[in-house]
Amino acid sequence: MHAPAATSRLLREPFGTLSDGRTVERFRLVGEAGFEVAVITYGAAVQALHVPDREGRVADIVLGHDELAPYEAHRRYFGAAIGRYANRIAGGRFTLDGVPCHVPANNGANALHGGPDGFDRRLWSVEALADGSVPSVTLGLASPDGDQGFLGALDVRVTYALTGLRELSIAFEATTNRPTLVNLTHHGFFNLAGVETGGEVLGHELTLHADAYLPIDAAAIPVGDPMPVAGTPFDFRTPQPIGARIRQAHEQLRLGRGYDHNFFLADGRTAEPRLAARVAHPASGRVMELLTDQPGLQFYSGNFLDGTAEGKFGRLHRQSDAFCLEPQAWPDTPNRPDFPSARLDPGETYRHVSLYRFSTV
Repeated sequence: MHAPAATSRLLREPFGTLSDGRTVERFRLVGEAGFEVAVITYGAAVQALHVPDREGRVADIVLGHDELAPYEAHRRYFGAAIGRYANRIAGGRFTLDGVPCHVPANNGANALHGGPDGFDRRLWSVEALADGSVPSVTLGLASPDGDQGFLGALDVRVTYALTGLRELSIAFEATTNRPTLVNLTHHGFFNLAGVETGGEVLGHELTLHADAYLPIDAAAIPVGDPMPVAGTPFDFRTPQPIGARIRQAHEQLRLGRGYDHNFFLADGRTAEPRLAARVAHPASGRVMELLTDQPGLQFYSGNFLDGTAEGKFGRLHRQSDAFCLEPQAWPDTPNRPDFPSARLDPGETYRHVSLYRFSTV
């Protein structure tokens, strides 16, 4: 842990007003040497993440918006907290303890990231704040029974904290009053070159500590069993540029329009976060390591960024201008009893901790 600073390291400020008149706030967690994280209460989203390069130059490395209006007007998941179920549920339908459930479709015939009114579209409440050596903000959300078709009232908390030198911790907790399904994640869109000057991320070097991945169909629903990455463009067990094999004539790359697949992390769900991925940007020297306790990691190469999203610095984000690494349960688990369960029962607490560690080389 780094020593307390003489000035406040937790800054609270307004970020705008929603169309219904509710106020959105921003919390800035200030680290050392320019390292800083900004979180807004709309969608519990990371709005900015400033990280120095090997020369000490600081850049914002996540996609987002400078103002509130675009977040409300367009659902792009930039930096958002995703729930109640991250990723896809086939047909938006599943059965839990004999009860049929229907989540409205919002991705073709399927439900994606919790349905049309997922947690990324909600205004979260401020539950706790901490200044000092470990600045943090805890945001809360009450999801009622039947919300988007999910059973059970769900009480959710997410805490963003600077837990080490250039380390961001994102910790989710949730409880329920009846059996339900929970799969929460952080949906950061990263470009380690910096959003203002960076272009595509295909030159970023990625390492994934995964021996297998889930093949998908044309609707991005998992089909069959996990497949070994060995001998395929999905083998990132040693560092590989994201774009080195993205244009190979591989059926899974065609179906995903690039990488948009869940990788099987060794040991499944773990008691403590372990290293799942490392990304390095050779030109700036920035390195991001992701540690998580989740059983899966969705790697997305920004395939559907199409130039219509205007982000910070007046940038129009195009294909592969960012990558996502989303720690989570496996997609469509409600319909796949052979997959690791996402069930949560009364008396239990869902926990999900991921650490984002930044350094330079």
